[in-house]
Amino acid sequence: MISGPPDFPQIQLLFLLNYLVTLFLLTLRWKKAIYVFNKATVIWLLIGISVVSILWSFTPAITRMRSLALVGSSLFGLYLASRYSIKEQLKLLMWTFGTVLTLSLLFAVALPKYGIMGGIHAGAWRGIYVHKNIFGKMMVLSALIFWLQASSTKQKRWFPWLGLGLSVCFLLLAKSTTSLINIVTLFTLIPIYQTLRWRYHLMIPAVIAIVTFSSSLSLWITSNAATLLGTLGKDTTLTGRTDMWPYIWEMIEKQPWLGYGYSGFWQGWNSPAAYVWRAVQWSAPNSHNGLLDLWLELGALGVAVFLLGFWATFIRSLAWLRQTKSSEGFWPLLYLTNMVMANLGESSLLNHNDIFWVLYVAVALSLFILPQQQAKILTRMPASKITA
Repeated sequence: MISGPPDFPQIQLLFLLNYLVTLFLLTLRWKKAIYVFNKATVIWLLIGISVVSILWSFTPAITRMRSLALVGSSLFGLYLASRYSIKEQLKLLMWTFGTVLTLSLLFAVALPKYGIMGGIHAGAWRGIYVHKNIFGKMMVLSALIFWLQASSTKQKRWFPWLGLGLSVCFLLLAKSTTSLINIVTLFTLIPIYQTLRWRYHLMIPAVIAIVTFSSSLSLWITSNAATLLGTLGKDTTLTGRTDMWPYIWEMIEKQPWLGYGYSGFWQGWNSPAAYVWRAVQWSAPNSHNGLLDLWLELGALGVAVFLLGFWATFIRSLAWLRQTKSSEGFWPLLYLTNMVMANLGESSLLNHNDIFWVLYVAVALSLFILPQQQAKILTRMPASKITA
């Protein structure tokens, strides 16, 4: 799955085929699927709100089509969680991103017209994606996955290390400042997250010290934001992002509780987005902030349900980290951290046909199965012995 594909009929047909195959696979192991499905009511409630938003959507036809795509995407996440352990998911993702790296290199070298951007972003790599920022986000995810595999794999260790190196190189070639900051932050957090595995008498003082230092660092960064952003080639508006957020808040205040429907806001000059576009004098594709877009689409109700589910998943990811000793134990917490950072200046929450949402569903559902039970429940135990 790629992030945010256009609604071309051919692509829709491919995704429809994907949904049908997913349903077939879930049917083959329906008891295990139901067992995992029943663990995350909040996620399905959020998806249900998206579907029901057809009733108040500004563009009901688009909401109908894309909310059904969201259901299909979420079922694919359910399949991953009900069929594969987190360790197996990471292995599949490693080979998937190995293919992404290979194809992106071929596009950039053999088909630079498609693999490298022109115009105001001339020279920036975009690989097999439509924009350098999407490519950058994918390379952050790729680097995390290859690092986790390199840290745990005892055989063929050269492949994950090669993948990690290529991911970082491609990230630099993408010239995506936000993604570069995110990857540096994530790899800085890994040794900090390691302290969460310590015994309580060591962990608690360490966490207090880290929080104290982080608070001081945050104050310093806030006070010197203009200078720091300048060194990165950015301004305090984050390339025009913050300029439009006040106008987006004005539109939110007009429909605060239920929003404009799933995918119902940014739909051309005849949609509510036109007010924002006229105010800022450029046609932004979204809010460049995941939570703002979620509020625009599903209102305070959708935001509240999402945050409730995210917080519960975050708490479980902390417990999971302490219960595991392997490197894949870091995956849920690192993925959720990346999800937060990626949605501060971009928008990839609750997107249909989007790998980031699929992985969020897979991670959230996988955390309901204890580490020592994953192999038994997902692969060894016959479906007939699992009760919903």
